[in-house]
Amino acid sequence: MAKLSPSILSADFARLGEQTEIVSAAGADYMHIDVMDGHFVPNISFGASVMKSLNDFETAPYDVHLMIEDPDRYLGDFVTEKTEFITVHQEACPHLNRTVEHIRSYGVGAGVAVNPATPICMLEDILEYADLILVMTVNPGFGGQSFIRSCMKKVRKLVEIREKYGCEFEIEIDGGAKLENAEEIVEAGTDIVVAGSAVFGAEDLSQRVREFRQKLGAE
Repeated sequence: MAKLSPSILSADFARLGEQTEIVSAAGADYMHIDVMDGHFVPNISFGASVMKSLNDFETAPYDVHLMIEDPDRYLGDFVTEKTEFITVHQEACPHLNRTVEHIRSYGVGAGVAVNPATPICMLEDILEYADLILVMTVNPGFGGQSFIRSCMKKVRKLVEIREKYGCEFEIEIDGGAKLENAEEIVEAGTDIVVAGSAVFGAEDLSQRVREFRQKLGAE
């Protein structure tokens, strides 16, 4: 059984609070918060203030994904009572171990993400310290991209490493997840599936979340 983390990047921002409450009530496990700075990735999304605008709504916990340069400067801005994970990119952190410890010092789970072209071996020395490993299955920066199927090899490799060395990190994928490939994603060993347009692009958000949960083995 895998968990569902709908990305608010694909939500209707004029109805953000309403839509996040709908998908949370329908069974979403997390709300994926995609933060982009226009430098690390070629797009700008939103910052901590938009995320915190959801604090008074009945939403699932926050799964924060920082696609930004120098994330250590901003970690504290994304810490709330709802923050479950803060994930940074391996490619953006020259002192990754320090950054992971910085995140955990706030009492939230520390995640590390890798882009499609970054091999898993680049994470070798951080896996025992991370709470979450996020495998990008599209090149980060924009929603609605096509799923890069070859990235599933990374998920299977992470499963092998976790079993061999007794690590406790969860495995998340982000990018191109749809109902049509959800079962394949779960079969590879994914624990958390991020879905943006595949959830928020549906006419009936509640029904789409239920459909995803069924594909993920949650119902």
